[in-house]
Amino acid sequence: MASADLRQELVCSICLSIYTDPVTLRCGHNFCRVCIDRVLDTQEGAGAYTCPDCRAECQERPALIRNIPLCNIVGSFLSTRPDQEKTGILCTYCVDSPVPAAKSCLMCEASLCDKHLRVHSKSAEHVLCDPTTALGNRKCSVHKESYKYYCTEDAACICVSCCLIGEHTGHKMESLDEASEKKKVKLRKVLQKLTTKRAEAEKRVQSLQEHRRDDEGKAAGVIETVTALFRDIRRQLEDLEKRVLSEISRQEQRVSISVSDLIQQLEIKKDKLSGKMRHIEDLCNMGDPVTVLQEPDTGDLCDTEDTERHDNQVRGAGDLDVRLISGTLHTLSDIITGINTGIYVQEATDILLDVITAANNIQISGDRKTASRSEINQHHPVTPERFQYNQVISSRRFSSGRHYWEVDVSKSVEWRVGMCYPSIDRRGWQSHIGDNNKSWCVWRYNNQYYVRHNSTVIGLPDDIPCDRVRVYLDYEAGQMSFYSLCDPITHLHTFTAALTEPLHAAIWVWNGCITLCGGVRSWETLP
Repeated sequence: MASADLRQELVCSICLSIYTDPVTLRCGHNFCRVCIDRVLDTQEGAGAYTCPDCRAECQERPALIRNIPLCNIVGSFLSTRPDQEKTGILCTYCVDSPVPAAKSCLMCEASLCDKHLRVHSKSAEHVLCDPTTALGNRKCSVHKESYKYYCTEDAACICVSCCLIGEHTGHKMESLDEASEKKKVKLRKVLQKLTTKRAEAEKRVQSLQEHRRDDEGKAAGVIETVTALFRDIRRQLEDLEKRVLSEISRQEQRVSISVSDLIQQLEIKKDKLSGKMRHIEDLCNMGDPVTVLQEPDTGDLCDTEDTERHDNQVRGAGDLDVRLISGTLHTLSDIITGINTGIYVQEATDILLDVITAANNIQISGDRKTASRSEINQHHPVTPERFQYNQVISSRRFSSGRHYWEVDVSKSVEWRVGMCYPSIDRRGWQSHIGDNNKSWCVWRYNNQYYVRHNSTVIGLPDDIPCDRVRVYLDYEAGQMSFYSLCDPITHLHTFTAALTEPLHAAIWVWNGCITLCGGVRSWETLP
């Protein structure tokens, strides 16, 4: 009884359930925060806010103060009666105050608390079960009797009357317990399968999480390496800038000193020349011919060799040593080479189409870079290496390492670009790359993009522009990746396979032409 009284004190007068996050108004009454918020919302615009219990008015919306002691009491109360409170089913006979039900009676179609359960009938007809509101589901809707048996033919729970006079007469019956145990056996098998699948899913989740952590670790390492690389590049560039500027300043200072010395010499010479000019002018103004004739010869005053020597000194003093500055700047190429060495080890080598494998409706350009669909039969001799339709492969094969090359597909509407084994069929439609288990490709068809292997097709997003394809091969990892090089660069797909043969670059052309761009580059991953 004390428990029931306590529960009554913990019930919100608005929702008639145990408090959830109780708050207190200034008048002292408690409510669930959500409940009183809704009441106050309905009172907005009415001119005053009132307490639902005592009608105490407030002109402004009252502040809701959390009642921490009451929260603790509610938590303690629920912890002592978790199962009963969890059901939310109340005793049918406790009309004065709501009390959680302990059991439900199928015969009476009523729920009972511990108090009323003690005085309830103990006869066999009164079947007790865990508290439930679906009491009608436990009785026969026709005979209003409790279920006693299970009809295996109709897979339905039935009462005694259904067995004797109802529509289940003559059917195979089982007791509810027996049928329940059989179903539990099946459910346990299902549970076991589900448990196994869940364990597999959990294992995959853990594997993906480990993969993500590995990638995060690799990314962190790459970021650190790239950051250090660019920091070193900036340092080298700053050092190079200082050296070049210092060399320019040094040469400028040297030239300035030389020019200043020449200017000083010329100024002295100019003064001497001015004095001689005045003397000559005086001679020219003299009336005494004897004095004029007795003056020394003045021809050396206009010595052309001396003038040329000074001119050469001026030109020499005024030239910066540009070759020396250029030589210093050549250090830039060393820095760029260092970048390539630090990030990738690249070596561009040529990749050419193998004319021997080209189908007779494929024309190969003179540089063996472009394959064009032709309506004119090329009349190549039929050999075991030659494809029957639309296709050609590279003469170079890849059996190890990491490589990539690019293919221009902008001049073809329907095409396939990929890789294949040398043992691929050369005759029949099954020889097309992607239509067998010996080839992999990206395919453009009907303005859509797909990837294809062993006739299995995977669609790619519709909005991918693709005028140029980059093909990556990591042979040891068994990975073949395709990228669209349009802005932005987009990863199209990565195939993963256990490679058993060398691979050739392969091209399939339905119309227009496709071109191999540049050569093959090999790379090593970042340290």
